[in-house]
Amino acid sequence: MAKWDNMLAMLWMLRSGKKLTAAQIADQLEISVRTVYRYVDALCASGVPVVAESGHDGGVHILESFSETPLFFSSMELRALLDAYKFAQSAGYPFALELENALKKVENGLHDEQRQDLSLHTGILDVIAPSRSPLVVPLLRELEQAVKAGQTVHLTYRKVNAAQNEERVVDPYGLAYDRSEWYMVGFCHRSQAMRTYRVDRIVKLALTEASFPKPEPFSVSDYFRTQLELEPEENAPQLMIRIEGEPDALNKLCGNWHLRHYLTERTDREARFLLDAPSMNKYLPKYLLSFGTSIRIHEPLELKEQIQELACEISRHYRNDGE
Repeated sequence: MAKWDNMLAMLWMLRSGKKLTAAQIADQLEISVRTVYRYVDALCASGVPVVAESGHDGGVHILESFSETPLFFSSMELRALLDAYKFAQSAGYPFALELENALKKVENGLHDEQRQDLSLHTGILDVIAPSRSPLVVPLLRELEQAVKAGQTVHLTYRKVNAAQNEERVVDPYGLAYDRSEWYMVGFCHRSQAMRTYRVDRIVKLALTEASFPKPEPFSVSDYFRTQLELEPEENAPQLMIRIEGEPDALNKLCGNWHLRHYLTERTDREARFLLDAPSMNKYLPKYLLSFGTSIRIHEPLELKEQIQELACEISRHYRNDGE
């Protein structure tokens, strides 16, 4: 173990209140007795009242007046904090600035050796942030406040390919981050049902004076997960879908948030899904076309024909565009 890891382990051993001999500490940490006494000196220098008494009833212990442990982190714990900040910043976490300030406070409380170790890890891991609207962070802050206060919000919302924006009054129950996007889950007053809204599609947000009681218990992640699953239509025929492809392509296909729930069999070169016909017709043709020639559909024939027609339609579109 590194020096500061050992010192932290030693500190927690002594916090039990028991008096331990240097030999006992050395044996447990697998270090020398001489090193134990060096650690005692280092802890005393950092403000921890560690006492080493000699003699028959001697030993190492912490004075009872000591109530709070100085800030100690192992090298891996410090690295984890730094990397967590990078991921939070990349995700558009609404309190990334506060997290950064907290990390600065942690860094100010570190010893020179810890600070040097942290600087070595600073550039090891980077997170490439996706492009997102600068309005997302302030929207997330307002939504978080509304969720916490149980405050109804008025949304101007833009649906994909919609001709005009929609006005919605929503009771926000919580926020979720999935596949590089932020979502708000809430009760829509117009539809009188739970709905999921992508935060980057909120054009305008206003807090209202109305309040609401949040149902208990309620888990945003559980609700969000169930909403992402396809619900097969009642009495719709179930079709076996057989797809052959390269391992990387199949990995992506089987990890799709729609299809992963319907995977029945997977080999290195083939995947099989059991899916109702309406859902297959609605979701799969355009999605599978994006895989190009890295996959080949064996069954059903209906799906193959749909993709063939879609590919021909795209070809005709670009052929006519050049005339």
